[in-house]
Amino acid sequence: MRLGFSLPTCRNPASRLMPLAALLAFALPACAAASIFDVVPAMQQTPPTLGSHTLLTQSEGDGSSPAVTSSMHTQDTGSSLLVLVAGHADNDAEPTDSFANTWKRVGEPVVYNGYDGRFNARAYIAIGARGGKHHTVQVVKAGSPNGEISIPFIEIAHAGKLQDVAQNYPTPGVAARAANKLARAWQGMVGSPDSTSTLLTSGTVTTTGPATLVAVWLGDAYIYSMSAVPGDGFKVIDSYLQLPPNSGVQCAVAIKEVSQAGTYSVTWNGTPAQGAILWLFAFQAP
Repeated sequence: MRLGFSLPTCRNPASRLMPLAALLAFALPACAAASIFDVVPAMQQTPPTLGSHTLLTQSEGDGSSPAVTSSMHTQDTGSSLLVLVAGHADNDAEPTDSFANTWKRVGEPVVYNGYDGRFNARAYIAIGARGGKHHTVQVVKAGSPNGEISIPFIEIAHAGKLQDVAQNYPTPGVAARAANKLARAWQGMVGSPDSTSTLLTSGTVTTTGPATLVAVWLGDAYIYSMSAVPGDGFKVIDSYLQLPPNSGVQCAVAIKEVSQAGTYSVTWNGTPAQGAILWLFAFQAP
């Protein structure tokens, strides 16, 4: 005898959708992951930026060998390092550092005008350098151990290459030198400060993307108090412009961080007027 009762046929739409929902639950994560990888761009490199920096100076007659910079904390990896050595030409050793990096000289030594070849300036870089705490640079002074010397030491973080470099040695023109000489003679007679000045422009560097530009000014006059002010958006980070009576190597270092490709230079306004050895370095990510 039929009781007229049987298990109902599955007619609930929601019930029919359950298998599909279960399938989607497993499928959606894979689809989502695929779409994320499709729409997220590749990771961009961190642009180069100024890291740690210091400036060692020793005055004439009060120097020592080796000349050792103050210690600073540099990145463990990924930085480029820049060192300049300006002073007696017979102190011609290459720099070494406390992390045993390999240093490469940039170009030839530049001899200072007016000192019979006794003084020069040299630039060195270490690309992809090792670093860390208590990082120092030193230069052995075999020729004139007590002689004057200036050593800027600059870290450029996230910089894997020296993209471009410019080095030149501008001096005041003949007319400017004559005017400056007369002005200095008059100021000496009346006892007023030397207010002559000159504009000196570096060579140009060209970048292909974001870069950190490092400009170095090394004045050549036998004077003790001076200014060296960069234009074109550069900012001084270290300088030695007020020298002791026994003299020293005047120096100023400035930087500018740029966000795009371009061609750049820097003009320095110096007072009193003097010539200067100029460098301009452009560091970029690898």
